[in-house]
Amino acid sequence: MYRTHTCGELRVANVGEEVTLSGWVQKNRKLGGMTFVDLRDRYGVTQLVFDENNAALAEEANKVGREYVVQVSGKVAERYSKNDKMPTGDIEIIASEFKILNASEVPPFTIEEDTDGGDELRMQYRYLDLRRANVRKNLELRNKLTFEMRNYLNQQAFIEVETPVLIKSTPEGARDFIVPSRMNEGQFYALPQSPQVFKQLLMVGGMDRYFQIVKCFRDEDLRADRQPEFTQLDCEMSFVEQEDVIMTFEGLTKHLFKTVKGIEIDYKFPQMPYKEAMESYGCDKPDIRFEMKFQELTSLAQGKDFVVFDSVEYIGGICAEGCASYTRKQLDALTNFVKKPQIGAKGLVYVKCNEDGSFKSSVDKFFNQDDLKAWAEKFDAKPGDLILVLAGAKEHTLNALCELRLEMGEQLGLRDRNVFAPLWVVDFPLLEWDEENERFHAKHHPFTSPNKEDIDLMENDPGAVRANAYDLVINGVEIGGGSVRIHDKELQAKMFKALGFSKEEAEEQFGFLMNAFKYGAPPHGGVAFGLDRWAAMFAGIDSIRDVIAFPKNNSGRDVMIDTPSFVAPEQLTELNLASTYKEE
Repeated sequence: MYRTHTCGELRVANVGEEVTLSGWVQKNRKLGGMTFVDLRDRYGVTQLVFDENNAALAEEANKVGREYVVQVSGKVAERYSKNDKMPTGDIEIIASEFKILNASEVPPFTIEEDTDGGDELRMQYRYLDLRRANVRKNLELRNKLTFEMRNYLNQQAFIEVETPVLIKSTPEGARDFIVPSRMNEGQFYALPQSPQVFKQLLMVGGMDRYFQIVKCFRDEDLRADRQPEFTQLDCEMSFVEQEDVIMTFEGLTKHLFKTVKGIEIDYKFPQMPYKEAMESYGCDKPDIRFEMKFQELTSLAQGKDFVVFDSVEYIGGICAEGCASYTRKQLDALTNFVKKPQIGAKGLVYVKCNEDGSFKSSVDKFFNQDDLKAWAEKFDAKPGDLILVLAGAKEHTLNALCELRLEMGEQLGLRDRNVFAPLWVVDFPLLEWDEENERFHAKHHPFTSPNKEDIDLMENDPGAVRANAYDLVINGVEIGGGSVRIHDKELQAKMFKALGFSKEEAEEQFGFLMNAFKYGAPPHGGVAFGLDRWAAMFAGIDSIRDVIAFPKNNSGRDVMIDTPSFVAPEQLTELNLASTYKEE
């Protein structure tokens, strides 16, 4: 038996017991005639004591360095100098036996919460990084999250069904990863971007309520909340309308907050139309922990001979409460912020609402006190507030204002990670126009049902059609989304037509689904949640990499196992493939 207890288990109640522990050496320090070793495993850290009464044992303990794997037996004793920062800090083990199970080289970085290892180095030695308590806690939280998801859905009569990983390539928005087939020359599988068509087929198959915690794959540019392979909770329900789906998964969300975070949410989540989200917050995933909504000033601000305003499509701004005291240096920093290439604003106009009721602005030359007072009334601004204004093309300016609003929320401490504000965004456009290709694309996917009231617009005004779709947004993060699906083959044909598919193309891509719909497809709808994003939010971190055991870096590489990598020419020949890439 390698151990009788774990390194995080023993307490004062165990004093006097003979125990055996195994784990990794966190620290080894010699003080006078005594040696102290901090022994670590997944469950915690326990201090071991080797005293001068057993010199041979102490000498053996002095040989070990960081990350040695050792076994120790001894008696639990109450510590004279207790450590209230450790759960086991009231006790220590007086060693009577000690064995080195495996030596370790000096690790490339310290295995502690405040490590000296950079991201790339820790990703290269991810198996060492996993020993750090904060990384382990993230994976434990993820485990708790998936357990409670299954627990809730089982209680709601959902059945977990696995769907294929090698599938047909279909247009779903992002680029597919493709896999060559050796047995079918010249043909390819695709890795699924989602199990979309299969979960719809499960509804046709009468499963009624399906879920799956599933790997999905998208070959797209990466950022903090994206990985080429990611995990989602995928769900589908039969005989439901939009509100049925929303209430079921609002219930799941409340269950997860209660069981994983210990937070009780006792109210119905607000629902915000997409148009309102864009006009008031500049994005379809608004952070509603704080207000600071946009106000449009176009009609108020144009016609005053200020060419910057007179030549643009849209002028809008935000009001930051109590920020009129911002210095010129702070305002210049905000101007530089909105001018960043990824935001792309031309500049920033400010108006300070002074305590005496007057206004000080960066455009005083063009706008008098009455003009600025009208602006302040538009924002309902009070003395001491600061109005920040951007101008330009509408969509671009709304995006820039969104970033500015979030930055001000951060500066003012309004984006508290311990405060959660969920909402549903609804009434998305069904289609969006692609200027480059001069055609419509599905805002979500080709199987999203149009709003019943808008079906008549499908042929004559497809851009005005609203989708029967919904996204769950928490603190400015899109946790997941879904839609009621098209279950009628004639309506699905209209959708394909609006997307520019010929009958032949639709049959080639989705004939198997259309064929299934001939045999009594029930009304159905579903939702998918990003498990990685949910875990990162609950862990209070921005990057989903930190809640994935073996993530890729920002170039889509696994630097630990060094992949993607070149394969042998013989493998390519066997697959009837040739590479045009030449190594430098």
